[in-house]
Amino acid sequence: MFSPEVTFGVIFLVQTTVGILGNFSLLYHNIFLYFSGCSSRSTDLILRHLTIANSMVSLAKGIPQTMAAFGLKDFLNDFGCKSLLYVHRVGRGVSIGSTCLLSIFQAITISPSNSRWTELKAKATRYLGFSLFLCWLLHMLVNIIFPIYLTSNWDNKTIINKKDFGYCSSVRHDKTTYSLHSFLLSFPDAVSLVLMLWASGTMVFILHRHKQRLRHIHRSNVSPRSSPETRATHTILVLVSTFVSFYTLSIIFQALLASLFHPSWWVVHIAALTAAGYPTISPFVLINRDPNFTRFCFAGIKKTKSPHLIRDT
Repeated sequence: MFSPEVTFGVIFLVQTTVGILGNFSLLYHNIFLYFSGCSSRSTDLILRHLTIANSMVSLAKGIPQTMAAFGLKDFLNDFGCKSLLYVHRVGRGVSIGSTCLLSIFQAITISPSNSRWTELKAKATRYLGFSLFLCWLLHMLVNIIFPIYLTSNWDNKTIINKKDFGYCSSVRHDKTTYSLHSFLLSFPDAVSLVLMLWASGTMVFILHRHKQRLRHIHRSNVSPRSSPETRATHTILVLVSTFVSFYTLSIIFQALLASLFHPSWWVVHIAALTAAGYPTISPFVLINRDPNFTRFCFAGIKKTKSPHLIRDT
């Protein structure tokens, strides 16, 4: 029988491996299409940044959490502890921001041509790169204060007022400082979540109106297949739903973690699992609903098999 710690270690290892493979596969697919000169969608730039941010979360959170679950808790010095958790926080923030930007951009894209968003349609694509740059800059600046509260297990032997997270520890400060710190870190996430829900609601409303219009059209030449914009919108809605589900679970366990003076090991591990859930699942949501990825894989298989076929003949 495996101990509970080893069981969580295996779960972390599987989650981290699956997340890294999924995000790297999706990133390689997007980069290959970009450099091969294939026509790219406007959302591909956002997806590349999203997969990079998700990979940062999987690497910076999953690997040390796996090692800690297997009993290797003192393998990081103070700089390593602060750096890894800073990379995780920046990646997490950019992942949330990219998902928010993706939903807003798609809501603008599918909006009717006679709506008040007509002017934004022409400008949205031009400002995508700048918006992503601001997203990275914002989370890099906001999360600079995050390492102040952290210390490695090497340097906290004499610290009594601390909270152990496995491979790193958090030094407790007064309630006022802690509240201000929590508000500053959670405010960008809250704004992104509100904008994401608003954009998702707008997309659902637009799709509903579009479906109602199609019901009144009874022409034989109308194709029953949905348009690429509709399929892309459905994909983004599934992605946002996945994010909201994991983000809600993460908030619950993070709140429980913050309220306990000495949290038990299972609270720490489940909080880490839920925090890395969205970066692990999201690439497979995108891969599963992207027909180009399947064609790309089959094309690669045919290329690898063709030399053997020639040799056999």
